[in-house]
Amino acid sequence: MKFITVLFTLLVVSNTALAQDTWRGLIIAPENRCSPYDKKSQYPYPQSVEDIVVANMGGIVYGPYTGRIFESDKKTDIEHILSTSEAHDSGLCAASPEVRKQFATDPLNLTLAAPEVNRCNPGGKCGFDAAEWMPEKNKCWFSNRIVEIRQKYKLTIDINEARTLENTLRNCESFEMIMFEGRPDQGDLNAISNVQVPNISLKSALTLYDDNGNGKITCKEARAHGIAPVTQDHPAYQYMYDPDKDGVVCE
Repeated sequence: MKFITVLFTLLVVSNTALAQDTWRGLIIAPENRCSPYDKKSQYPYPQSVEDIVVANMGGIVYGPYTGRIFESDKKTDIEHILSTSEAHDSGLCAASPEVRKQFATDPLNLTLAAPEVNRCNPGGKCGFDAAEWMPEKNKCWFSNRIVEIRQKYKLTIDINEARTLENTLRNCESFEMIMFEGRPDQGDLNAISNVQVPNISLKSALTLYDDNGNGKITCKEARAHGIAPVTQDHPAYQYMYDPDKDGVVCE
C-alpha cells in the first residue's frame, strides 16, 4: 500500500511538471517572493557600471526609454531593464549571492534613464514588470530584452506580462535600439531608425572624467565619478599615473 501511495505521488508531481505552461521557453507562474528582498545588500553594483553602459552606446549618454540624449551621466540613473525586485520574485529569491550580483551588474540588463522615469514617480518605471509599464520609445527593443534576460537567468514570467510582451513583439520588425538625435535634454527629438551607436562621435575617457581639463585623470576625479579603483582594462587607465605598474590605480 505504501509503495502504491509513493508511486501515485510521483505520477502526480510528474504530470504537474509536464503540464506547466511555457511561453518562449519561460515557465509561466505567478510572482513569488520566496525570501526577503533587500536591493542594496542582495543586488549590489558599483557606480562604474554606468561607464560600461555609456561605452556600449558608443559614448553617448542616452536614455532609450524616452529617446533623450543627456549632456552627462550626472543627469541619469543606472537602470535595470528587468528590475531587481521583479527578478527576485521570478526566481532569484532562491539564487546564490554570486548569481544575484551577476544579475545586478550584467550589461545585458543595464541602461540609463532620467530619474523621473526610473524611480517611483507618477508614470515612472519603479519596479513594475512589462505588463504594468512600457517605455515611451523603443518598445520592441525593451520587450525583446526582457525576454532575453529572463531566459538567461531561467526566470519565470506571469501570464499578464507574457501576453503584453507577445502583443508587442508580434508587431516588431526589428529589436534594435533606435537612437534619436538632437540637442541634449530636448524631448522633441527626431527619430532615426537603425542608427549604429558606434558611428556617432565618441566621448573619450577624458571627456567623462577629466574635470579640470588638463589631459590627465587623477584619483580624486576617478573617485568623484565612482570608478576607483581603476584597472588597466578601463578606458580611464591610460590617462592615469600607475607608479608601481601593477595595472591598478587608486586602490
